[in-house]
Parts: sequence; C-alpha cells; structure tokens
Amino acid sequence: MNRTLDKEWPRIGMSAVVTGLMAACVSAAALAAAAKLEGKSALQPINATSHWLNGDAAARVELPTARHTLVGFGTHVLSAIFWAAPFEAWLALNPPRTPEALLRDAAAMAGIAAVVDYGATPKRFTPGWELALSKGSMLAAYLAFTLGLAGGALASARMREERRSLALWR
Repeated sequence: MNRTLDKEWPRIGMSAVVTGLMAACVSAAALAAAAKLEGKSALQPINATSHWLNGDAAARVELPTARHTLVGFGTHVLSAIFWAAPFEAWLALNPPRTPEALLRDAAAMAGIAAVVDYGATPKRFTPGWELALSKGSMLAAYLAFTLGLAGGALASARMREERRSLALWR
C-alpha cells in the first residue's frame, strides 16, 4: 500500500462523502430536468433506481413514495459516494494543477462509472435510468455527474483549507 494513501484515508473518506453528495445532487437535478423534457415525471429516473428492489415497474412510478423515491435516491447517493472514493484517492495521489485537469479527471471517473454501471453490472443493479430515459438524457446525467464530482472536489478542498486556517489561529 502506498504510504501517502495510508495517511490520507480519513481525509479521502470525508472528501468522498462531500464530493459524492454534490455529484448525487447535481446528477439527480439533471435526471429530473431530462425527465421533464421527455414529458415524464421528474421523479421517474430516481424512482427507477429502486428497480433493484422493486423491479422494472419502478420506472413508471411518477409520484414520490418511500418505497421508490427514498430507496432510489438513497441508492443514487450511496453510488455517487462509492464513485467519489476512488476519484478522491486519485486526487490525493495526483493533485490537479488546473481547473481543466480537475474537470478532465472528473470526466474520466464519470466515464468509468458509466462503463461499469452499464457494461459490467448485472441489469438488476444498473442505475435503472435506461428504464425511464433516452440514451441522450442518460449521457446528460453522466455529464452532470462529472460537474458534480469536480464541484464536490473543489468544495471538499476548500473545507480542508478553511479547517487548516482555523487551526492556525488557535
């Protein structure tokens, strides 16, 4: 194991939560907007994410329900944190020097997530968006996920800097 990463795991874990939450919220907003543009309920893509528990019919649920919306959104958030963890580990080992590099790295992570989500994951455990949205809308959601990862990483880094500066004043 890399000694640098050994010391960084607590920071990476906290950063993954912040980054994952932002990526989940940004991509969920994109999913809702895409669904509305396609003439569907804004909740259908998130409800569809609960298909691992509720079956493919979850994608047709238009209203908020605990069984579909809470399970779907919870699954979406946990998935985003899951993908944010290797992204934050990568950033700990390879800090980006420019905003463009950060965006490039976020796009690479979102691309890996998309390939794994829809190329290597059994159908029952995919995000389920394919049950409710067009491929173009799914692409838009992964692009939003890219922006959420990058924005989350920036927010996480800023929070660390503020904590460090506060510690200096004590």
